[in-house]
Amino acid sequence: MTAIHLIEGPVGAGKSTFASRLARELGGVHVPLDQWFVHLFSPDRPATDFMVWYHERKRRLLDLIWTHAVALRPSGTTPVLELGLVRRSDRDEIYDRADEAGVEMVVHVLDAPRDVRRERVRRRNSERGATFFMVVPDSIFELASDAWEPPDDSEIRERRIHLVSSEMTAG
Repeated sequence: MTAIHLIEGPVGAGKSTFASRLARELGGVHVPLDQWFVHLFSPDRPATDFMVWYHERKRRLLDLIWTHAVALRPSGTTPVLELGLVRRSDRDEIYDRADEAGVEMVVHVLDAPRDVRRERVRRRNSERGATFFMVVPDSIFELASDAWEPPDDSEIRERRIHLVSSEMTAG
C-alpha cells in the first residue's frame, strides 16, 4: 500500500506549491484542508467567536480528510495531505491515527524566514493564483506564525520527517 504524505510548516512556507508538485510526481492527489474548509464552511463564518467556530469545524474536517486519505490508498493513489497542523500535539494525533491504522506516514516540513513568508502571503493575497484559497491578513499571518511549533529533535527522530529548505519551496 502507498504511504500518506503530510505537508506541514508555517503559513507562507510554500506548502501548497510543494504539495501540488509532490502529488504530480507521485501520481497522487493533493488534499489541502484550506480549500475544503473555505468551500464547505466560509459561507457560514460568524462575525464573532471565530476561533471557537473554526476549531470545531477543522476537527470535523480533519476526521473526514483522514478517512478519505485512508480510503484512497487501496487504489494505489498516494494522498498528499496539507492539514495546517501547527502544534506538535495536532501532529501527534495524526501520527497516532497512522500508527493505529498501520499506515506509513512520510512528513515533509517546510519553512522559510518570516519576512519571506509574509511577502509570499501578501503576493498570494493580491494575485489569487493557483495556491490561493482565502485572504490571510497580516494580523492572521502573525498570529499563525507565532503559533507554529516546528518539529523538535525527538519528533524528527521518531517520525519519517524530511526538512525542506526554503529554496525548494519558492513559488
